[in-house]
Amino acid sequence: RPVEVELGCADAEFLFARCAAEPGRTYVGVEIRQELVDRVNDQATSQGLTQLQAVYANLNHDLERLFAPGQVDLCHINFPDPCFKSQHKKRRFLTPELVRGLAAVIPPGATLAFQSDVFDIALDSLAILEESHPLFINELGPWTFARSHDYGARSKRERRCEDDGVRIWRFRFRRGDSLP
Repeated sequence: RPVEVELGCADAEFLFARCAAEPGRTYVGVEIRQELVDRVNDQATSQGLTQLQAVYANLNHDLERLFAPGQVDLCHINFPDPCFKSQHKKRRFLTPELVRGLAAVIPPGATLAFQSDVFDIALDSLAILEESHPLFINELGPWTFARSHDYGARSKRERRCEDDGVRIWRFRFRRGDSLP
């Protein structure tokens, strides 16, 4: 089955909704907080969702150990980095190192989808991906944000932003054909 991943899944509400919309896929939520991983897995088990699982991992070190090369068909990064102040920039979620790790587990042509309600984080993340060429290519053209996404699911944060009229900055990149 195709593998879909959410990096930093928290309560995995987005993945549960994706699972309901497209049950023929395998869903993996990657989270650094063990208590959330346990909660997601308990909920998936209680709902009989064998195709959904959360795993505990530090993405900066474990991504390529979690997935085989080219295994991830679609990867979501939804509202990363709760510490968005400039002094915390060194702790940002999306880094050039993570992009290289993602390029190893996402096959050519597969999608990396990103969204944030913090413009500075979205712009910094967009810059990192734009500079990763030929690893990832913006589907809508260089330096272009998407107005919406068509995944049939919303995270809790996404719904809250939409209800409050907060702008969400989204983009989608396709994995390029070759690694440098």
